[in-house]
Amino acid sequence: MIHPYQYITAEDALNIVQSNQRIFIHGSASTPLYMLRKLAGQSHRLENVELVFVTVQGDIEIDKPIYNNSFHINAMFVSAPIREAVNEGRADYIPVFLSEIPDLFNKKILALDIAIVQVSPPDAHGYCSLGVSVDIARSAVNNAKYIIAQVNPQVPRTHGDGMIHTDRFTSMVWHDEELAQVDYAAKAGPAEIKIGKHVAELIDDGSTLQMGVGTIPDAVLKSLHNHKDLGIHTEMCSDGIIDLFEKDIINNSKKKIHPNKSVTSFAIGTKKLYDYVNDNPAFVFLDIDYVNDPHVIRRNPKVMAINSAIEVDLTGQVCADSIGKYQYSGIGGQMDFMRGAALSDGGKPMIALTSRTSKGIPRIVPHLKEGGGVVTTRGHIHYVITEYGVAYLFGKNLRQRAKLLIDIAHPDDRENLTKECFERFKIFI
Repeated sequence: MIHPYQYITAEDALNIVQSNQRIFIHGSASTPLYMLRKLAGQSHRLENVELVFVTVQGDIEIDKPIYNNSFHINAMFVSAPIREAVNEGRADYIPVFLSEIPDLFNKKILALDIAIVQVSPPDAHGYCSLGVSVDIARSAVNNAKYIIAQVNPQVPRTHGDGMIHTDRFTSMVWHDEELAQVDYAAKAGPAEIKIGKHVAELIDDGSTLQMGVGTIPDAVLKSLHNHKDLGIHTEMCSDGIIDLFEKDIINNSKKKIHPNKSVTSFAIGTKKLYDYVNDNPAFVFLDIDYVNDPHVIRRNPKVMAINSAIEVDLTGQVCADSIGKYQYSGIGGQMDFMRGAALSDGGKPMIALTSRTSKGIPRIVPHLKEGGGVVTTRGHIHYVITEYGVAYLFGKNLRQRAKLLIDIAHPDDRENLTKECFERFKIFI
């Protein structure tokens, strides 16, 4: 049956927005930039409109200081477009596990008046897809009183939890624009490539992979071409999986839940990735409160959780969301998968990071910077990997941990770390 659809202008759709409301903004590659620009254009009539989201991509306009009286950003992850606003005190950050964000909507802790989402065009049955960003958008759509859809023919139609019937939309705005793209593989350097090889040596055939965001997870994928029967259960995926799929290295044949399917919640990468997942039944994009539930994650065997960090101290505390007091990102799903992998039969939770930053600042440190946030605790840490090797910390005491971490620190940092270790633990290591 062919359904007639009435598209209206963005200005008309946004007339429903009133002062003092809370609005969910679709994120990641699905950030509705066109609607955000149009929303900024209505700032003259609005006050104290709260905008909630996880990550956003591109120039969102509404983060600029001139809109401070009209819009207030209350984000659950600090991505690049809002980093300046958060650290200048013009926006706020909510520390929360990614898996628990739907509860904020479901329990009305963050009651949603409106959700603005970007979707694929409706099919013959009237269903649109949330595309490559189902994550928390599914629960936002379920809970919002009104839903404004930016309908974009460039949004991939993905299988899973992202289907929404047009009857659920308060209004639909047609706008054709490219999705945000990120090429992580292009940024990998020699250190990341070495780390990728170290991590690959820890991964057994038949493992289920979770990859965090960034160049290191992509470097790991490039090092897996001699592996067999790998599976995917991850909060996010990027271009690195495509080659492994096409070579049947990733086939999901050994998974216990969703066998033969790659489970993810969102995808961020290049157009090649978006085209690859478009109407591809080998992928299911599911609600984040399911994908990131540690009790779900643990049901697959040999879960390899591969995440990164900003710094790790000598006791194994992992700071992954801030540089001292400077809020850089967020808690995200790191702990969801670190715990799920630890509980999985044969699972390995890993923190992989270069020994120094691109500016030469050490990442293996005596103690975290003042104000730095602990994302993965020293009770949850198992493997730490740098380009200099692997430190297995689970079951190790503080002195043993310190020695193992010094061994994989940058060679030029080891003498200072050893001195700091003596001052703290009263013993030379």
